[in-house]
Amino acid sequence: MMQRMFIFLSLLMIIPDIYIYRMFIVRLTISPVWKLCYWIPSALLMIGLIYVCFLAGSDVVDRQSRAVGWFMLVVFIFAFPKVIFMLCSLLGLPFNYFLHWPKAPFVTIGLLGALLTAGMILYGATIGKFRFRVKEQTFYSPRLPDGFDGYRIALLTDIHIGSFAGNLPAVERMVDLINAQQADLMVFAGDLVNHRATKLNGFQPVLATLHARDGIYSVMGNHDYGPYYKWNSLEEQAENIFDLQQREADMGWTMLNNSHVILHHNNDSIALIGVENEGEPPFSQHADLPKAMEGTQGLFRILISHNPIHWRSEVLPDSDIDLMLAGHTHAMQLAWGHHSFSSLFYPEWGGLYMEGERGLYVSVGLGFVGLPFRFGAWPEVTVITLRKK
Repeated sequence: MMQRMFIFLSLLMIIPDIYIYRMFIVRLTISPVWKLCYWIPSALLMIGLIYVCFLAGSDVVDRQSRAVGWFMLVVFIFAFPKVIFMLCSLLGLPFNYFLHWPKAPFVTIGLLGALLTAGMILYGATIGKFRFRVKEQTFYSPRLPDGFDGYRIALLTDIHIGSFAGNLPAVERMVDLINAQQADLMVFAGDLVNHRATKLNGFQPVLATLHARDGIYSVMGNHDYGPYYKWNSLEEQAENIFDLQQREADMGWTMLNNSHVILHHNNDSIALIGVENEGEPPFSQHADLPKAMEGTQGLFRILISHNPIHWRSEVLPDSDIDLMLAGHTHAMQLAWGHHSFSSLFYPEWGGLYMEGERGLYVSVGLGFVGLPFRFGAWPEVTVITLRKK
């Protein structure tokens, strides 16, 4: 994985550097010392990149995920502003050559764009990743029983507790915000940990204070199975999964592993169904939707399934599930309004999507994985209100 990224990241750094050096640096100074100084940051980053990708071992991301994440963030802080500057400058070249327009306006726009890009990355790495917000969403359905009209569900997903290592106050603030919504029901759509259940140490007492009148229900996400960690054996990985499930139970969460529960409210009933992770390869595929739905026929049904791909691959064509709740995408932790690069990989990546009277809500999640960064795709607590249509 890291070796494949090496070519992309190297080109991301080298091409803008060569362009800026040839077009600007050699013209701004004749001093070989200053010319050499220009290359020092990129040379150091390239050495670090070579170490991470080729010398540190194939499990370096597993062993030192936070360190690798911060290193990659530094690479992007240096590389992306230069890319923006280069593109703006290149845009001005044909206007300068054919129309004799001055280069200065394009250079100025490039500098401003580079500064804004650097500022965005710094903001997302320091403030944005913990800028929790509550997102209200209403789901209308003619099939909803009258007794559940106005029923409120708090949807949480992708906490990735390793995101909060050393930052217990952020988790406490997140939990207080969630509890303040006073939801009737709370569901967690997977990826509580990055790899190991032991990363919950120190956070369990706080997470155990989450509460909702009708309980908290959860499912497994792809990270919860620990597939990206180098285990000593399959038995050790299985023990980690069991440990995670036990810890969730100790916190008062009920895990729905290809099963369901019947919820009762105001003399009416609906079914809450949960499946294990079902994703496109290489993500794990463990869902058994027919088994999970057994005994729920005729009821209004809500499904918790971690990966939104599951909606179109099985839920829509092979069931009559009314509403599916998912996470997984993180909106790639970067969004501009209703736009995100994650749309290149996921047709449904964030928000409410409808097919007739049936819906899918995808939360962009609460934590982060990989880069310690969020911008636009702020960490989200979703409160979904069910309404009779």
